[in-house]
Amino acid sequence: MRKITKFITLAAASAVALSASPVLAKQGDVLVRVRAINVMPNEDSSSILPAFPGEDVSVNNSFMPEVDITYMATDNIGFELIAATTKHHASGKTGTTGTLGRLASTWVLPPTLTAQYHFAPEGKIRPYVGAGVNYTIFYNEEASDALTGAVGPTNVRMSDSFGWAAQAGVDIELSERVFLNLDVKYINIDTRATFDTTAAGTQTVDIDLNPLVIGVGLGMKF
Repeated sequence: MRKITKFITLAAASAVALSASPVLAKQGDVLVRVRAINVMPNEDSSSILPAFPGEDVSVNNSFMPEVDITYMATDNIGFELIAATTKHHASGKTGTTGTLGRLASTWVLPPTLTAQYHFAPEGKIRPYVGAGVNYTIFYNEEASDALTGAVGPTNVRMSDSFGWAAQAGVDIELSERVFLNLDVKYINIDTRATFDTTAAGTQTVDIDLNPLVIGVGLGMKF
C-alpha cells in the first residue's frame, strides 16, 4: 500500500511539474529554424524523345542548409515557409544516354508554404503535422561535358512546377527559447527537361521528382 501511495504521489508531482513547464510556442510566436537537409528524389521519368525511346534518367540526392520561418496563429496552428536551394544532376540510365552518364545539372528553388497542427503546446516535446503548396523554380541549367561532347553545344531548359507538400516533425525544447527540430517532407515536383542540341535536334524528357526531404537542425523562438 505504501509503495502504491508513493507511486501516486510521484506521478502527481510529475504531472504538476510538466503542466508548470513553459509553453514551447504559443499564439503570436515566430519560430526560426536552421536545418541541414537531405533532398532525396523519388524520380520517375519518361523516355528521352524522340531520339532515345526506352531510355530514361535518374536524379541524385543533394545535401544543403535550409532556413524556415513559422508563425503561430494559435497555440496549435502554425504556418511555415521554407527557403532552400539544392543542386541536382540528371543522368542517363541505359542505352546510349546511359553510356554518357551525367546529362545535365540544375539548381532547384522550391519555396513551400504549409499549414501545421502542433500537438501538446505545453510539452517539452512537441510533434506536428502539416500540408501545403509548393512552387519549384529551376535555374542555371547546364548540359554536361559528356553530352556536349557527344551532340555538340546544348541548351537545357527545365519547366517550373506547382504541387502539394506534406510534412511531419517534432520540436524538442533545449532551453526557454532554443529547440531541436526533426522534420520530414514529401514534395510533389514535376518538370519537363528540354535539350536543344546541335547534332540530335530537340529532345525532351518528363521527370516526376517527388522528393523526400529529411532535415535536422536548431530553432529559436521569438
